[in-house]
This record gives sequence, C-alpha cells and structure tokens, in this order.
Amino acid sequence: MKASYTAGPDIHVLPSALPIPGLGDQPVNAFLLRSGQPVLVDTGMPVDREGFLDSLRSLIDPAELRWIVVTHDDRDHTGALASLLEAAPNARVLANAISVTRMSEEFGIPQERLVTANPGSRIKTGDRELSFHRPPTFDSPGTLAVFDHSDGTLYSSDSFGTVVEEITEDFTELAEEEFFHGFEVLNRAIAPWTALVDEAKFLRPVRELAALRPARLLSAHGPTVRGDAVPRLFDAMARIPSLPAWLPGADLDLEAALDAHESPSG
Repeated sequence: MKASYTAGPDIHVLPSALPIPGLGDQPVNAFLLRSGQPVLVDTGMPVDREGFLDSLRSLIDPAELRWIVVTHDDRDHTGALASLLEAAPNARVLANAISVTRMSEEFGIPQERLVTANPGSRIKTGDRELSFHRPPTFDSPGTLAVFDHSDGTLYSSDSFGTVVEEITEDFTELAEEEFFHGFEVLNRAIAPWTALVDEAKFLRPVRELAALRPARLLSAHGPTVRGDAVPRLFDAMARIPSLPAWLPGADLDLEAALDAHESPSG
C-alpha cells in the first residue's frame, strides 16, 4: 500500500500498485467517501489486505461505514471485502448480481446486507445520490461505473485507467504522452474485444458518461483527473475501438501477474 491522499472534499484515495512486467506499474485504487453515510468504493488487492485495512482504519473506524460499493468481482477490487464484512457490521454491499454470484465462489454476502444495482439504477446513500452505468471498457460482465451526483465525481472502475513508469496522484503530474500510451494499452488489455465491436455502439456509453459532465474522474487504475482534462479522456476512449487489439508478448502475462499478487490463503 501507498500513503492515502485526498482527491476532493471528503474523498480519500487508498492507493497501491500492481507491477506489470515490461510496462510499468498499474495503479490500484479504492476510494473512501466520508461525508454523510460513509461509502467505500472497492476494497483493494488480497496481497495488500492487512495494509489496506490499516490504511482504512487511519481514516475511519470501519464500524462507521454504511456502504461498500464493489464495482466488479476481480480480486484487485475485492481483496479485503470478506474481512470488512466482519469489521464493518453496519455496512451494506452494493454490487451487480453477476459480481455477487462470482464472488460467492469464494465467500458469501448475507442477503440482508446486499443491495444489487444494474446500469441505470440510482440509489440514495444519505446525502449522496449515486447512479450506476456500464463503463466503456471492462473485463467482467458485472462491472459498474458509479457517478456521485452530489459532487460530480465519476468512479469509472477499470475503465479510463493507465500503466505508467511511476505512479502519481494527479494527471497533471504525468507526462501526457506517457499517460495516454498507458491508457491505450490498459483499456485494450482489459477489453481485447474492443477491436471487434461496432464503433457506434461502443460510443454510446462514452457519450452517456460524458453527458454527465464529471467534475473529476477517478479510475481504479489511474490518477485523479479533474476539470478540463476529463473530456480529453473521453476523446481518447472514443478512439479505442479504432486501434488494433493489444496482445502481450510471450513474456508478459497479465493474468499471471495478478495471480502472483494474490495471497496464498486467498
């Protein structure tokens, strides 16, 4: 785990990194929304479980959490979820039903603590209103992007992420050429099907999210992007299906890299 930092009023980033051989580091972020009914978006990687929980406890008593949003079931988003079900007894889990089914292969979520959401759902969490959307790129069928209408923040899950040589907190701290090169790699690597899709259909979720006019964009795999820089990411995403499929070399296996960062005990 890396030191937590703020991305906006009452928004805390709990960051880590996943080394991708031959490419650099992929940021791995979870987000704590502290005001009103506290919300945690994703729960880090299994390899970071104890460090993640320590970092979270430095910001809030887990018993104060009221919502845990799981954007999808991949292990780098659910690493501490089983532990948090015990440490945060007052929190309800918000996730897509497909993600819940896939997570049940490893652990169960009590039905009374579960709220399911689909693209198009809107849910009040105290003083926040969250809407759920299908992001343009994804590697799990249950993936949800989350838009917070109270402050204009888009939590885009894997989508709009990047791979960089050195992780930074803010988009402005990176060389743009490096960011957008990593952006094109990551968003094709997690969604190789983008080379096969109808471009007009692909653009629908891009335009839907852009129409929300996010004040900031927080990807699970990228730095904080704010203000005038946000539309540039939508423009870059719109070009993804026109690019050839990205395939790793024989010495680069993203799944193996992910497996290597899972704890032996799961």
